[in-house]
Amino acid sequence: MGNLIEFTLFAPRNQGAVLIGSFSDWQEIPMQKGEDGYFRTQIQLKDGVYQYKFRVQTKSPNFAPNEWIDVIDPKATDVNETEKHAIVRIKDGQRIVDTYVWQYDEMLLPDNRELVIYEMHVADFTGDEVDPDKRGKYLGVIAKLDYLCELGINAIELMPVNEYPGNYSWGYKVRHYFATESSYGSTEDLKRLIDECHARGIRVFMDAIYNHTDEECPLLLIDRNYWYYEHKHYPEDPDNYWGPEFNYDNYDEKLNVKPAWKYIGDVVQFWIQEYHIDGIRFDAVRQLANFEFFNWLTKQAKKHAASKHFYNIAEHIPDTSTVVKPDGPLDGCWHESFRYFVVPYICGKSFELEQLKEILDPRKQGYATATNTINYLATHDRQRLLRELGDAGIFDAEAFKRAKLAAALLMTAMGIPMLWMGEEFGEYQPKSESVTQPQKITWSLLTSDQNHNLFKYYQKLIALRQQNLALQSDNIEFFHEDTNNKVLAYSRWDKQDSHIVVVVNFSAVNLTKYEIPNFPTAEYWQDWFGNCEVETQEDTLVTDLPGYTAKIFVWQ
Repeated sequence: MGNLIEFTLFAPRNQGAVLIGSFSDWQEIPMQKGEDGYFRTQIQLKDGVYQYKFRVQTKSPNFAPNEWIDVIDPKATDVNETEKHAIVRIKDGQRIVDTYVWQYDEMLLPDNRELVIYEMHVADFTGDEVDPDKRGKYLGVIAKLDYLCELGINAIELMPVNEYPGNYSWGYKVRHYFATESSYGSTEDLKRLIDECHARGIRVFMDAIYNHTDEECPLLLIDRNYWYYEHKHYPEDPDNYWGPEFNYDNYDEKLNVKPAWKYIGDVVQFWIQEYHIDGIRFDAVRQLANFEFFNWLTKQAKKHAASKHFYNIAEHIPDTSTVVKPDGPLDGCWHESFRYFVVPYICGKSFELEQLKEILDPRKQGYATATNTINYLATHDRQRLLRELGDAGIFDAEAFKRAKLAAALLMTAMGIPMLWMGEEFGEYQPKSESVTQPQKITWSLLTSDQNHNLFKYYQKLIALRQQNLALQSDNIEFFHEDTNNKVLAYSRWDKQDSHIVVVVNFSAVNLTKYEIPNFPTAEYWQDWFGNCEVETQEDTLVTDLPGYTAKIFVWQ
């Protein structure tokens, strides 16, 4: 006969709901509504896989009053968007997501200060795979994990992997919050990817969209104005409206619940406990604009993550220190101003020393610690650096030289560095104009000497960052400023006596026998890229500084 399996639907303002599914030959099964706002029914099911959905009397204004419509379960962990139904798996008389057994939960993972993050889109990152079982899929990412280890990456940030309409999208208009994108592979494949990352000491962050949803999200179909703002949250800012926006202000006095809070809280708990993620990048924090909610949500996330490291990251454009501790609810913020100001300096379009110091030392912008800022040169939303350089008329060897300078700044500034996939070897495709148009990484570029050399340069910088605690510290000091020659020198250090000095020439002029006074005292310094020892005389270092070049000196 099977075991009794309960199906529930939270729809407190709806008058009626029934369950239909493959187990009833799609005939209606009545559901009873409780005083807690839930419709419930129990049916006997043997172990197996079944399809189902709900039929409800909608409260959404785009339907006739109390019209009966079919909707997918808002908490479905697997869906078939083509057939418009949810999928439930029963094993040993219980609902399950899958049968994956975690192998590497006890692995020691890097803490937030140690991170070098790699942002990727699953389909585009793996678009070169010959094997169709790996091309555009989680299994293809697994096949490239050793490459990321070779580069030195210890955290990946997955662009949204929630189920979305169609077979390709950036995923920023979510329809199903508990289900994973089926075109990337199964739920077990995603778990295997995260597990294999953990086996290699790589943390996995999820890109989460809690500001808005797709227009056909089940919650919207069931009762739009219970879950969402009736009108645009910010009608004066139409360019930053991406779909129906969750109403985190709505409080149901009868049930003593904030429905949007509870739903998204359940989403976060599910992803931490079911998929063992190590952090969340919260999309559109500025537009969501509810620090009270984020204070609660991020505390919930860390509680569910228990003893493991967890990183709550804000995408707030423009960036602001108000979203991070001790003044705000999150741990880190995408440091958009780093990219915004560094790129013009690298392209030779501007040079403002005080501005430069602010982005290299974000404490000057109000940030308290290194983990409060995530620095980057490009993201999925921004043009790649080589494209920016090309638009400025800078190509070939000169472009790669300046890309190396930018990489040196990225890895030696105070903050956590993040790479957009392919940036490490000079991917130069323009930013995609469509979120539904694939743009696969040009992996063949790695066979070019210039691109491979850039990869090796990044690899060496990342190794230095991870080996030398000075670059993970909150300490940075600018000890030499030469506006005329566009030279800046700064030191990084930590309490373990690790010490690094970075000297940067932001001009096209090659400076020979350039003198840097007040150089930090040490018996010997090693030129990190020149791989040779250098000495200071009377606290002055004399060195050649080619145009648009950074030199890094490590205390021996």
